[in-house]
Amino acid sequence: MAKKNLRWIVLPLIVAASLFFFLETDFFPGAAPQSQSNESLRLLELVMRLVQQDYVEEPDPVKTMSGAFKGLVDSLDILSSYLDEAGVQRFQGRGLTGQNETGLILYKHYGTFPMVIGIKENSPAAASDIKLGDPIYALDGISTLGFSMLESNLYQRAAAADPVSIKTSRDNANITLDIARSKLNDGPFAYSNEPSVGGVLRVHLFHAPLVDRLRTELIPRLREKGQTLVLDLRNCHDGTLEEAIAFTNLFLQKDRIGHLEKRGGVEEPLSCPEEPALPETPLVIWVNQATMGPAELAATVLNRERDARIIGHKTLGLVAQRRFFLLDDGSGLVLTSGVFHPAGGEGLWEKGISPDVKLEPEKQATADYIEQTRKLIESR
Repeated sequence: MAKKNLRWIVLPLIVAASLFFFLETDFFPGAAPQSQSNESLRLLELVMRLVQQDYVEEPDPVKTMSGAFKGLVDSLDILSSYLDEAGVQRFQGRGLTGQNETGLILYKHYGTFPMVIGIKENSPAAASDIKLGDPIYALDGISTLGFSMLESNLYQRAAAADPVSIKTSRDNANITLDIARSKLNDGPFAYSNEPSVGGVLRVHLFHAPLVDRLRTELIPRLREKGQTLVLDLRNCHDGTLEEAIAFTNLFLQKDRIGHLEKRGGVEEPLSCPEEPALPETPLVIWVNQATMGPAELAATVLNRERDARIIGHKTLGLVAQRRFFLLDDGSGLVLTSGVFHPAGGEGLWEKGISPDVKLEPEKQATADYIEQTRKLIESR
């Protein structure tokens, strides 16, 4: 028997065994009962046999296997993802500042095309004709239907400044835009003074060394001012929960700020144990639709425990711990391993943050946030 045919016969066995492992080890929350697992395996075997016997040409085993892995992992939840070798390299470099990016932030469910939910100010995307709510059908000619949300966003970041060709549509007409990549920031944060509201700390991403740099470069100056501090978390969609917790600890100390709910309902407590650097500084938080993950954790805890008022737009509720697994062939898995619950409150998963001061959908500019912040400060 030809080697290619042998691999194709072995392929359904491997895929079936993989699926059986995930289901029978209770990997998924609310895993299927034994009877459902058996039925799923039976259907999988049937589909694979029909493809083997009746498909117009002999499938490529390697491509089919990759597709099976990707479909399995990407369909778990919105944050989990199977990454090819190029995707792994992008993922491992996502914490680097100074990379080139378009300034677009995309939201995507499995089986749908990604949609624009964030456009960073002063970015190439902001200078283009792209708009919030636009669907993205292709990136550089590659259909995005098979991308995960993680891949859709990682693809736009690169060391090189090459433009990205983006296919979208508006008014029933297809549009192709070439959007440049450029370096939008040189560090994890930026700070500015707005005369009518105080200092504005814009967090670009919750990756180290954010907190260390804040402690050495900014906090000594802020201690002297005693004015309101605005935490601008708009379009902050990447980072780690560990860095978000350390950031939150700059403003409060608490034994338990919440917990991660792990597999089987196990709770992993989260705390801010260190003495805070700015425990009395009045806080206002800016969020928008693209405030995700670690940024949502920081906003929620500071809102509950420090009475930091939140201004902006409802968030998505994607606060979760993710684990990365590098596979032997250079590909990798990103799997959701726990979801965040604030202390004394319901989980945020796919519920999100409802701001204290809600802005109209068309009010997305910094000037709109400044106006509402000024009113909020004056009313205190």
